[in-house]
Amino acid sequence: MTTAQPLRVGMVGYAFMGAAHSHAWRTAPRFFDLPLQPQLTAVAGRNAEGVRAAADKLGWDSVETDWRRLIERDDIDLIDICTPGNTHAEIAIAALEAGKHVLCEKPLANSVEEAERMTLAADTAAKNGIFSMCGFSYRRTPALALAKRFVDQGRLGEIRHIRAQYLQDWLTDANAPMTWRLDKSKSGSGSLGDIGAHSIDAAQWVTGLNISGVSAMLETFVRERPLAGDLVGLGGHGDLSSDAPRGEVTVDDAAIFSAKFDGGTSAGAIGVFEATRYALGRKNAMRLEVNGTQGSLAFDFEDMNVLSFYDAAESPDAGFRRIFITEPEHPYVGNWWPTGHGLGYEHGFTHQVVDLVTAIGEGRQPEPSFADALQVQRVLAAVESSAANSSQWQKV
Repeated sequence: MTTAQPLRVGMVGYAFMGAAHSHAWRTAPRFFDLPLQPQLTAVAGRNAEGVRAAADKLGWDSVETDWRRLIERDDIDLIDICTPGNTHAEIAIAALEAGKHVLCEKPLANSVEEAERMTLAADTAAKNGIFSMCGFSYRRTPALALAKRFVDQGRLGEIRHIRAQYLQDWLTDANAPMTWRLDKSKSGSGSLGDIGAHSIDAAQWVTGLNISGVSAMLETFVRERPLAGDLVGLGGHGDLSSDAPRGEVTVDDAAIFSAKFDGGTSAGAIGVFEATRYALGRKNAMRLEVNGTQGSLAFDFEDMNVLSFYDAAESPDAGFRRIFITEPEHPYVGNWWPTGHGLGYEHGFTHQVVDLVTAIGEGRQPEPSFADALQVQRVLAAVESSAANSSQWQKV
């Protein structure tokens, strides 16, 4: 039995991300020693029947059908936002002003202006010991965390190239049904913000360098989709009957951009980014490669328990070596299984909870902060601006 003070969580949203976050809140204190004890106090959703079923399935003690009730409750310490991007700013700012800690899914908002307001609210709240974090969960993948450790140790030397891809294929069926992810008013952008934001954050975090300018292209391959149909995972099967209504896709399907990085001693670093949900055969290929003057590293989430590393001084003729990330000295791994037993997608969310709760318990700002997420938002905006202006160079 733990004697730690409780951290009572209220979550908004209960679909894909809500399920992942619920699993993390339940699991984290069972494998890690935390300064506070997370409690799944309440979950909110607009559909009373749906949110009640989700609460029963995911382990929440109570439900609300209005997120405002969560914020009003005295038995809630933290608000976890797992809703589409168009709701993030209103919920997060209200929660922070009410003295609740906040975990907000990425991207932080649907615009730079919203993200700036959220960051201002977060900075103000932090002065009173109320903290916030944006959920870029791939930072918590042990192999990527080890990659950052290598960069911080100087093992790559001066960074020259950053190469990032995020490739999926769940939208390749042109008749898959419309979802909120394809509606710009709800999602803010398509592949760019949904998955490209992860690549931007990972590249900046691992290297310690910020993107300072971009030249970009965006493309929408399928401009209309069935409004009705059967959802399967993120995609599914649209209603193709002759009288079935169709809706306009208002986001990008694919994003490609080149980037210039500033920061540290590697002010000349350049990068190439690609994000698409149309790469047939690629299920969740979130890839990052970094080349420096002394070494290189490469990561692919479809082989998430491996980091490929090349040390020019150690073995100049041997090429990359594969490091299997299951040793207790690797980030996070020592709290899980014996050596040789890999981790999965869900563990990143558990590690996210661990880092967030630990920071709150120690009274310090968790990372990535809303300010970090604002930097990503500014890159997203610059990419859209460049693409809308014939790929002209756009400063961030």
